[in-house]
Amino acid sequence: MAGRGTGRVRHRAASAAALAFALCFPIEGLFPIEGLPIEALAQTHNLISPQSTAAAPLTPGTGSPGATLVPITPPAAAPPVAQAAPVVPAGQVALAVSARYGRDAPPISGGLTWRVYAGKPDAAGVFHLIKEEKSAAPIFMLPPGNYVVHAGFGLASVARSVQLRSETVREVFDIPAGGVRLEGHVGDARIPAGQISFDIYAGSQFDTTERRPIAQNVMTGDVVLLPEGTYNIVSNYGDGNSVVRSDVRVQTAKLTDVVVTHRAAVITLKLVNERGGEALANTQWTVLTPGGDVIKESIGAFPRFVLAEGDYRVIAHNEGKTFPRDFKVITGVDGEVEVLAR
Repeated sequence: MAGRGTGRVRHRAASAAALAFALCFPIEGLFPIEGLPIEALAQTHNLISPQSTAAAPLTPGTGSPGATLVPITPPAAAPPVAQAAPVVPAGQVALAVSARYGRDAPPISGGLTWRVYAGKPDAAGVFHLIKEEKSAAPIFMLPPGNYVVHAGFGLASVARSVQLRSETVREVFDIPAGGVRLEGHVGDARIPAGQISFDIYAGSQFDTTERRPIAQNVMTGDVVLLPEGTYNIVSNYGDGNSVVRSDVRVQTAKLTDVVVTHRAAVITLKLVNERGGEALANTQWTVLTPGGDVIKESIGAFPRFVLAEGDYRVIAHNEGKTFPRDFKVITGVDGEVEVLAR
């Protein structure tokens, strides 16, 4: 009895090549590394603010993996990041790197992780990490030679081989990525944080191939940075059967706010000797669909479940006796269901 939705999202044509390329290079999937029906409504904003050229501050996200962008209104283009001429120590070469959302697109001014690896693996097949920086446009001082440079932006990333000889090398990485920020509603009411979580899968919900989520247990308000493309958002309200699946389109340099609407309610069960009476302790509960499928089981006087809209049967077990009752869940109508012990 889970809800399913295709979602309504206004986006331009897909960049399948960019999405495929970026997904080929997850932060810890490039090579061995040492040390490492319902609807969803979407609105998009620019990720870069026209009022400020400062990098958007970042805090660790509660989703996994990814980062949370703190500004609520991160919206249009900042000027390119200036890099001063470096003072290069003897026997070293300067490597200046920066990233942008794509050719002729604005620079990425925060949230980047840069890693420089040896150009060849060791005998065990491991590419050793040489340097790491989290600034927008770092300058690395390295001995001449070949290296692999990896730029990570949330779940979007790109890698490139770089050869250093004697002159300063400047590299600009294109990372076509955007962000999604998620929340859930029942009717017009916002579902409180902590009662709803989201899993994100690459591709559409109609893709029948078996996939693992690329981000799990994303919480309300988290911003997950993703390669441009289509994603399936699976929203879990409570731990019952209120599950909604919606597709969303991530646009380069855009923050997309997604509101997932659940048709569900919070139901508390009570076994009583008379209507309005005291709940009987040590009661075992089984909630089933009309077809007999078990939705939830629990033990206690006041079990509380989030259930999708629909018809149910509950069976209370107490002192060797069973007491059934049929009930209906109506969207947004939270309440108690009393089962009479007779």
